[in-house]
Amino acid sequence: MKADEPGAVLKRERVRDFVLDLVESHRPGDAIPSERSLCAHLGVSRPTLRAAVDELVAAGLLVREHGRGMFVAPEKITQELVSGQQTMTVPQAAGTWSSRLLEFTTIPAGARVGRKLRISPAADIVYVARLRLVDGAPMAIEHLHIKADLIPTLSARELETGDLYEHLREQHGVHAHEAVQAIEPTVVTRAEAELLEVPELSPALLFERLTTDTTGQPVEYVHSIYRGDRYRIVSRLTLGPSVAVPADRLGHHPGIPPGDFAHRDTIASSTRGDIQSAQ
Repeated sequence: MKADEPGAVLKRERVRDFVLDLVESHRPGDAIPSERSLCAHLGVSRPTLRAAVDELVAAGLLVREHGRGMFVAPEKITQELVSGQQTMTVPQAAGTWSSRLLEFTTIPAGARVGRKLRISPAADIVYVARLRLVDGAPMAIEHLHIKADLIPTLSARELETGDLYEHLREQHGVHAHEAVQAIEPTVVTRAEAELLEVPELSPALLFERLTTDTTGQPVEYVHSIYRGDRYRIVSRLTLGPSVAVPADRLGHHPGIPPGDFAHRDTIASSTRGDIQSAQ
């Protein structure tokens, strides 16, 4: 496996964040600047910029139209797995997990991450890129963005061993309490494929998570790429007794056709990660 040069992961991350910020600040169907103008503005090479654009096209956030340029894709349909009034437990995924640190530095938050963490774009964050391994095999690439003033003494050892949230709680007094996480299908870029030891454009799962503390303040923003050939999400649904459900909460649950639960029973859910054995 070819190792990244120092700073390469961070460089791709900053380019991705800039293009993603453009997407999020425009409406569906709006044009965004050309690759040439973006390269000039960011001071990066065409392949670096194209890798970020390819990732967002694969994720369904950007659309390329030959001869016309790039446009913000139509909005995605969003479905919550459980309602905001119910809880979801997330048991530990299978296998023995470990981490290999790819990058660890302090940088300005930037517009997009600053908005998510509710801090100034100029405020410092700790940026961490980790390769997550299960039983020694690469499983995911994780990009963490944590408010720097919360963890002034965070060490590389904490990021490579043990449970990060436990370290945050016991060593830094940061109590992670709730998180909102989205999961979408995507494909891996060439650089991600090298780290994960899979072919380029292999299917993958994109996780995005915003974690808050016991006071409701954002602590970290994370996005991760998980191998689609080895990792899957398994949900256990438990049907509850009939209750009155407001009309605006009606709809369907993922994988369950509309109308199957017309009697309005509640559905509780627990979710776990499931590692598939290598063939």
